[in-house]
Amino acid sequence: MTITLHEPRVRSVLDRLFGAAEGDDDFDAPWDELRSASAQERADALAGVYMPISARGGELLYSLVRSCRPETVVEFGTSFGISTLYLAAGVADNGRGHVYGTEMSEAKVATARGNLEEAGLGGVVTILPGDARRTLADVKGPIGLVLLDGWKELCLPVLRDLEPRLAPGALVVADDIDQESMAGYLEYVRDPANGYVSVAFPVEDGMEVSCRASSA
Repeated sequence: MTITLHEPRVRSVLDRLFGAAEGDDDFDAPWDELRSASAQERADALAGVYMPISARGGELLYSLVRSCRPETVVEFGTSFGISTLYLAAGVADNGRGHVYGTEMSEAKVATARGNLEEAGLGGVVTILPGDARRTLADVKGPIGLVLLDGWKELCLPVLRDLEPRLAPGALVVADDIDQESMAGYLEYVRDPANGYVSVAFPVEDGMEVSCRASSA
């Protein structure tokens, strides 16, 4: 069986993007000003910044998609499409399903679509431009897997929006859980009263994998 994730055209795109993402450390963003900016203003100001998941985090995403075989995958925060490539490779190898990504930066939307086409995975992904809380409202359930990697203060609101459409046993993965702004999200998914069984995975920056075990 072919493992799309290891195909040369996919690996070449991932290697190029991870290499370019190393330049994030040199980006001098006005962080103090951005803290009070709107989500759209931040997206526009950081249109050249990759903010990727780690390679190990991507392999975890691919493995989760292969194992749970979701019909619908939702990604909050596509950026240049690094995480999307891992999700899409899993869907392609399953032979079923579709990935719906979301991104506020128009420049990143165009580039991510190009990266997916270059990797041969554009056919299993739709990237929705704009505010995720509006664009994801039209994505039909049941949703089998969610990746939350957008603005951290919005991860919990986006999850709450999606909850009525989550499939029984759906997996919800949140990246960058080491950030202080994820504290409220973690408190929510780790509280059994909210219907999740949740585990932290020790990949770079930390990932939380939460199973929708019951309706709260």
